[in-house]
Amino acid sequence: MTKMFEKLESVKERYDELVGFLANPAVLSDHNRMKAYSKERAGLEEVVRVFEVYAKVLSDIRDAREMLESADDAESKEFATGELQELTARQKELDEKLKLLLVPKDPNDDKNTIIEIRAGTGGEEAALFASDLFRMYNRYAESKHWKVEILSSSPTATGGFKEIIFMIEGHGAYSRVKYESGVHRVQRVPATESQGRIHTSAATVAVLPEADEVEIEIRHEDLEIDVFRSSGPGGQSVNTTDSAVRVTHKPTGLVVTCQDEKSQHKNKAKALKVLRARLYEQARAEQEKEMADARRSQVSTGDRSAKIRTYNFPQSRVTDHRIGMTLHGIDQFMTGNIDELVDALTTNDQAEQIARAS
Repeated sequence: MTKMFEKLESVKERYDELVGFLANPAVLSDHNRMKAYSKERAGLEEVVRVFEVYAKVLSDIRDAREMLESADDAESKEFATGELQELTARQKELDEKLKLLLVPKDPNDDKNTIIEIRAGTGGEEAALFASDLFRMYNRYAESKHWKVEILSSSPTATGGFKEIIFMIEGHGAYSRVKYESGVHRVQRVPATESQGRIHTSAATVAVLPEADEVEIEIRHEDLEIDVFRSSGPGGQSVNTTDSAVRVTHKPTGLVVTCQDEKSQHKNKAKALKVLRARLYEQARAEQEKEMADARRSQVSTGDRSAKIRTYNFPQSRVTDHRIGMTLHGIDQFMTGNIDELVDALTTNDQAEQIARAS
């Protein structure tokens, strides 16, 4: 309680300091400083507003206790007791709200996101499942009025994907899908199964925040760029010109290939976008590893090597193993109705961050 109050007072002091800065003519004439201070103040505004209400409630609780102690008749004692109960309940409510507001905001939450889906174990059935996952995220994005752009894909002859990389553009996109990183397992009877046996297949999902050019600088001399003719399923030629692009980042060995566009220039631009996101994620992962806390949750880290979810079609259920949550109605889930699970994962992560900060 004291620790939280001290932190809140520190936030209030910084907020007041920023208000002073923004009234300074020297700051007002400096666009960059004014923008930075305005953004920081806006980020603290709700915390300060709730804290002011919280401080008033604490003051009212002290007054109510004094009233109760000095009451010399039953009616006054009853009134003071009622006031104290109401104020204590309000304090508890604000206490929880402030704990949540003090959870550090992920700086990537408001960014666009790049999602990479790759077929894992299970052959063609895994490729079809990768396609189903892409459709699920695509429809989820549509429900949020976000834009989806395919950056690269490797389709199979039966309509699946060995790999598909796409961007979701929309405010807060990353915050809603960042917990999808990991191994997704499916249990169902494949269309190619004549005996009606249930098969288990898997696909991996990687979720990356889009990196700005300012955040990740890619030097031209660090790149090896190859062009070749794009091809479709089964090796058939899709384009008669050398429009496909393969970009190799020599310092890290990362390779990105894009061939969906007929324009070499567009494929190169898309490949660099994916490369920048991967380099940003790599740098962020290294930083998190250095600062790793032994209690960091699997949900928070988005560990891609871990099996995070099972889609059981015969029993029409989806189970997220990180939080032990099972939802029924898999058909609805696969059409993009995933908010219930996204909300639960977000709440779980926030609760764990609050527990670690306590």
